[in-house]
Amino acid sequence: MKEFHEKESLVQQSFLINVNIEPGNRVMKRAPEITAAKRVFSIEARAVRDLAKRIDGDFSRAVEMMFGAEGKVVVTGMGKSGIICQKIASTLASTGTPAFFLHPAEGVHGDLGVLGAGDVLLAVSNSGETEELLAIIQIVKRMGLGMVAMTGGAKSTLARYSDVTLDVSVEEEACPLGLSPTASTTATLAMGDALAVALLERRGFGAEDFASLHPAGSLGRRLLKVEELMHTGEELPRVKAGTLMRDAIIPMTEKRLGLVGVFKGERFTGVVTDGDLRRAIERGGDVLAQRVEEVMTLRPKSIKGTALAESAIRLMEEYSITALFVEEDGSRKVVGVVHLHDLLRAGIV
Repeated sequence: MKEFHEKESLVQQSFLINVNIEPGNRVMKRAPEITAAKRVFSIEARAVRDLAKRIDGDFSRAVEMMFGAEGKVVVTGMGKSGIICQKIASTLASTGTPAFFLHPAEGVHGDLGVLGAGDVLLAVSNSGETEELLAIIQIVKRMGLGMVAMTGGAKSTLARYSDVTLDVSVEEEACPLGLSPTASTTATLAMGDALAVALLERRGFGAEDFASLHPAGSLGRRLLKVEELMHTGEELPRVKAGTLMRDAIIPMTEKRLGLVGVFKGERFTGVVTDGDLRRAIERGGDVLAQRVEEVMTLRPKSIKGTALAESAIRLMEEYSITALFVEEDGSRKVVGVVHLHDLLRAGIV
């Protein structure tokens, strides 16, 4: 009888794990894979949360060592840790910290030649006893290079040889067998991101710097500057104040931007757009005989040439316009005009 009750209890526990009680007491069975996925998320989220408690002076020392490196940050690790290292190195490099990945097994077969004076080694191993990694750290120490360890083994060989150790240990792996690196690689990746962001802020690395390192792809396009896309010189549609509309229509048509800037000397006083012309016609009268001042929009929107193209898009959207005159930094001098079509061609939107 006791055995029967024990089996019944196990069945009840299994049922409770695999069902959801919906409002109205409607019971819906939960698929085992959903239960497994939620368990993984819970374990890995806890692993990352636990890292925050360990951000202390060692983390600051690691950042300062990497920031002060006269050479590169060389990130190294084996197996799954090695894959995480490649991502960390890539993130560091794209956010202003010169870095690359070194495979430790390749390192002992000649690739250690890439190391140079002033480099800092960021060595990653969950156990801190990875054979291939330990094989290169003696050489690294003889070269006098600084070394930061990211490991779950606070008393490991790797930790003992390192100048700074960052604890990335986890309470448990998300793998139910406790064999496949899961929560530990997530924690390591998060610590790597924390280092990259801290270094980014330490360097004062901004959007323009990011753009210079990402000239291709959607990120690079979004971070183009207005001055890289604007029309200048003879392409800039402009007329003098006092010009008759019949004459102002000529540059509007020739430049094919749907507008013309009105200038008194070098001072930008207004703009006549296709919309302004249409509204003037609707009001009646001989529009072509009117002067541009009677039709133009005063105080038109403008943007600095050094502003990001993405900022131009936001400004156009905010004011429902299709073009912006571009001013030189530190002055009201107009140096160009950027049109929505230019931004479309560049792939900004």
